[in-house]
Amino acid sequence: MRPFKVVILCCIFTFIGATAVAEKAETSNLKQSVATVDGQPIYDEDLAPSIQGQLLPLRNQEFEIKKQALDKLIEQKLLEAAAKKKGLTKENLLDQEVNSKVADPSDAEVEAYYLAQKDRLNRPLDEIKVQLRQALKQAKTQQAKQEYLKRLRAENTVVVLLAPPKIQVAYDPKRLRGNPKASVMIVEFSDYQCPYCRQVEPVIKSVLAKYGDKVSLSYRDLPLRQIHAQAQIAAEASRCAEEQGKFWEYHDQLFNGSKLDHDALVDYARTLKLDDKQFDSCLTGEKYKTEIDQDLREGMQAGITGTPGFFINGVALSGSLPEESFATIINEELTRK
Repeated sequence: MRPFKVVILCCIFTFIGATAVAEKAETSNLKQSVATVDGQPIYDEDLAPSIQGQLLPLRNQEFEIKKQALDKLIEQKLLEAAAKKKGLTKENLLDQEVNSKVADPSDAEVEAYYLAQKDRLNRPLDEIKVQLRQALKQAKTQQAKQEYLKRLRAENTVVVLLAPPKIQVAYDPKRLRGNPKASVMIVEFSDYQCPYCRQVEPVIKSVLAKYGDKVSLSYRDLPLRQIHAQAQIAAEASRCAEEQGKFWEYHDQLFNGSKLDHDALVDYARTLKLDDKQFDSCLTGEKYKTEIDQDLREGMQAGITGTPGFFINGVALSGSLPEESFATIINEELTRK
């Protein structure tokens, strides 16, 4: 009878445990109230619009810490699996596949290594030649190990589900370049007088050409008025051009041109065969100041402190960066899709 009692108790505890888990899951799905005002609740999610930009650096830091830890665990799993296949320990595997294949640095390599750091070392080569040879061998071994791990990763099925933090920002369908139903949406906050925004333009165009209908771009204004005196009027001008159906042509003209004063902005409109009277009236009347202010405010709330600032499906990217920086995030997003 005793074993029977144990089974019954186990069943009871299992039932109670399952009920507790279900209740906990149901509770976690409820909104979390952080305050009430005259009985009206304020929820945690209500805070997001005003603080998400401030929290983004902290969330990015948390993500990077987790990503580094995850990469190390993935490498450990790959090494363990590869070692098991060959009947070796991880240490013996690395000795066989990495350490034994790294040659000792030649005298010429050591000398070149020394010359590259001579000013910092400030000691004769003969005094530190042995230490430099060891340091160079260690650096070459580490590089060889990383290349081996990269091959292992490519040869195995590794699916990373850890995703970077995201901030969903709205895009303007009237200033959209590319497929509106693209899998990846890049929202750019930019300033027409910003040299870094001008510098990144060819990179963005190359990205759009490379991915075709899979990626689209939405432009939004973030004129840094305190340091760029003509950024506001240039943003106004681009909106006035959009009014006549030529936003992107005018956008490109602004980044290609050398001047952003009023007369130059009107000349650009004439070049594109816009109605210059309608354009000038729109420009002088500051017709789109409210909309530009909204772009600026939403960009700042999303955490942008300088231009250019990008959100690739909500993943933040800042500055004039190479194409590889955009491609890394885009490829990850396409993989998830």
